[in-house]
Amino acid sequence: MKAIQLSEPGRFASITVPDSSAPAADEALVRVHRIGVCGTDIHAYGGRQPFFSYPRILGHELGVEVIAVGSDVSHVKPGDRCSVEPYLNCGKCVACRRGKPNCCTEIRVLGVHTDGGMREELLLPARKLHPSRKLSYDQLALVETLAIGCHAVERAHVEKDEFVLVTGAGPIGLATMQFAVAKGARVIVLDINDARLDFCRRELGVSFTINGATQYVLDALKEITANELPTAVFDATGNPKSMMASFEHPAHGGRLVFVGLFQGDVTFSDPQFHKRELTLMGSRNAQPQDFTRIIRLMEEGRIDTTPWITHRAPFEDVIAAFPSWTDPRTGVLKAMIDVA
Repeated sequence: MKAIQLSEPGRFASITVPDSSAPAADEALVRVHRIGVCGTDIHAYGGRQPFFSYPRILGHELGVEVIAVGSDVSHVKPGDRCSVEPYLNCGKCVACRRGKPNCCTEIRVLGVHTDGGMREELLLPARKLHPSRKLSYDQLALVETLAIGCHAVERAHVEKDEFVLVTGAGPIGLATMQFAVAKGARVIVLDINDARLDFCRRELGVSFTINGATQYVLDALKEITANELPTAVFDATGNPKSMMASFEHPAHGGRLVFVGLFQGDVTFSDPQFHKRELTLMGSRNAQPQDFTRIIRLMEEGRIDTTPWITHRAPFEDVIAAFPSWTDPRTGVLKAMIDVA
């Protein structure tokens, strides 16, 4: 079958891979219909993605159709439309035993540690499929992006009416905002792109925005929060300069959550960190229940992802189109690949 492989940074190749075998008892064979392009894919293309090796078939934001299932599979059947939970965990390690399969010690994320969905068909553990009778393939492909933000907000225990800062208005930042707003938090968005800040106000109902390129961030935060600063700060940039600057932004007793990541070390002032008794968290991937919850919210019409998709290409045009999707000047928010 046809597949697209990232051979090395900056170079894709169209390849042929063996057809998938029949599913084992606990597996499902799926046809890939949609692939969302995310920051992980962009960073891999640019040679900046941690936990990554080449060559690799990208693709972990997937909307798929079930073709066949193994004998032990009952929650999905051929013809079902599903979102894919792309985190293949061992089920046995300390993290898995404690209900945190998202940070399994042996985790293999599709399109990162193991080949992903930029191909026509894929064989998966059936438990990683989350079906919906109502959602389109476009919507199903965006569930994983939303789940990243959902997990981060749940991890930080965001509360109603607290000031929450989200730095980075890309898809992961948008997902984080979406669920912070749903919690009733007073959300502030920090970015350097006016178009994205306008999108946050217009489409997500965010009340406060700061352009870090034209405003002094700390002064703006103090003005918005009556000089107290936000009690929860999420950095979704994956940018080292931004992440290290974010230690200045939480209030005393606040929480700082790194949703994005980069290849390198984070440094900060220990006295300032201890003075405010900050809580620093990493947020990785998402939990199975996040997928279930998001699908329900989307089916109920409480989450609308339609405005997110700004660019689209058929599978055969991906190699030509992808370089433009890495350029912020093209206005890319979320690119979607149509496979079938």
